[in-house]
Parts: sequence; C-alpha cells; structure tokens
Amino acid sequence: MMFRKIALGAASTLGLLAGGAFAEGGAHIEDHAFAHEGPFGKFDEFQLQRGLQVFTEVCSACHGLKYVPVRTLSDEGGPRMPEDQVRAYAKDMLPPVADPVTGEERPREVSDKFPENTGAGAPDLSLMTKARAGFHGPYGLGINQMMKGMGGPEYVYSILTGYAENPACAPDGIDGYYYNTAFANGGIPDSCKDEAGHSTITGSWIAMAPPLSDDIVTYADGHAATVHHTAEDVTSFLTWAAEPKMMARKQAGLTAIIILSVLTVLLYLTNKTLWAGVKGKKKAH
Repeated sequence: MMFRKIALGAASTLGLLAGGAFAEGGAHIEDHAFAHEGPFGKFDEFQLQRGLQVFTEVCSACHGLKYVPVRTLSDEGGPRMPEDQVRAYAKDMLPPVADPVTGEERPREVSDKFPENTGAGAPDLSLMTKARAGFHGPYGLGINQMMKGMGGPEYVYSILTGYAENPACAPDGIDGYYYNTAFANGGIPDSCKDEAGHSTITGSWIAMAPPLSDDIVTYADGHAATVHHTAEDVTSFLTWAAEPKMMARKQAGLTAIIILSVLTVLLYLTNKTLWAGVKGKKKAH
C-alpha cells in the first residue's frame, strides 16, 4: 500500500511538471542518433578529429576548453591522433602559454591544457554536454533520456542547428539577438505571450550568432561540411571532451554484467544441487 501511494505521488508530480513545461512553450530538441549512444556505441575517431577541426577553426574564437589536456587527443577511445600530430597541433594551432617557472611565453605542449577563452564572455565548452545532460526533452520527465538517449549532445546539436527566421509575432526580433527554436532561456517579447504571460512560440532569442554555415570548414577527408554534419562532428567532439572515459566505462559495465550473469547462473545451479536431496525427501513423504 505504501509503495502504491509513493508511485501515485511520483506520477502526479511528473504530470504536473510535464504540464508546466508544456505551458511555457519550451524548446524543440531534435533526437539525433550519435555513434556513441547505446551500450555498444563508441566514438568514431575520424568524426572526433573533424569535430576538433570545427572547434579549432570556429568555436575557439569565443569558447575555451580549459579542462581538457592536449595529450588526450592521442588517447584510445578518443580522436587517437598520432603523437607527433598532437605535438604539432599544440605548438602551431594553439596560442602560447606562460611558463609557470619563468613566466615567459612559450609554445604550448602536449602536457598543457587547451586554452581558456573568456574574452567574448562565452561559456567554456569542456563540460557543456555533461552540464546539459539534465535536459530530458520538452516535458522534462527523463523518459527521452532513458529510452532515446536524449540529453546533453542533443541539446548542443539542436542549438547549433536551431536558428530560424523570427516568428510572425516578433518579425523584427530582439536587437542583437538571434531566434533559436532550441533555446528556451532567452527573452520573449510581449507580442509572443498569451494573456497569462506564457510564451506562444517554441524557443527564444540567444546572444550567440549562428556559428555554422555550409562549407565553413574544409575537411581533409572530403567529408561533407554542411551545417548538420559540422554540428554533429563538433557535438561528438564536445561529448568526448566532457566524458573522455565513456568507452572505458561502457566496457567495464558490460564486463560486470557478463560476470554477474554467469555468477547468478552458477549460484542458481549450486543452490539446486545443495537442496536437491532435501527437496527429494519432502516429495517422498
């Protein structure tokens, strides 16, 4: 009875949360099938390398990646770049760093981390997809996260591809901001609210200009560089940056499940063997 009351109370609470999120308009988050999703999914190292290129040539102009060591670019389960390429990338593609001993600037090395970038007031992207993993779809119930894998990567991907024309209720938009169907935390003009003050549109306005466009980068492997492809590549890279040990954790989890499954079978068979004589005597009586 107690369990039933708890279950009914939880269901009621989730229903209220769903209704509240729907009433506010929310945002439109696209469910996207990333290669790393699912228990058997894994990062595509070539996609991560393309994502690194997009980050370097586009995102790093405003955003930093201060928690990611450069040396991890060669790690298994990540971009797996050859060590000489990682050294060249650190030296030639990243800004110099102040030596902690002499205080003088020197070329960045693989033992250093990616630079911090706060000049534009933009957030650091090291943990962005993990920070947004609490997002579970437009109703906030966690069901999309559990059943579809929707979470932080989908949020970032949807933001990057969610720029659209201003809605009819605000044709001139908000000066200095850009309408994005996946962003739900921006300002909403009064013309786009109902009598109760709730938004009548999907999404809102964001300060970040559309960062991606078709062919904004040129991939060395000839891969198409459309907005959707570059958004997927850089989102996968940022997911790896936030959770570089994801593949190792998946492997450890699957190994544990297999061992526990075998152990369960052995314990069951052992139990049957140990009690076979006792149960046989009961049947004889």
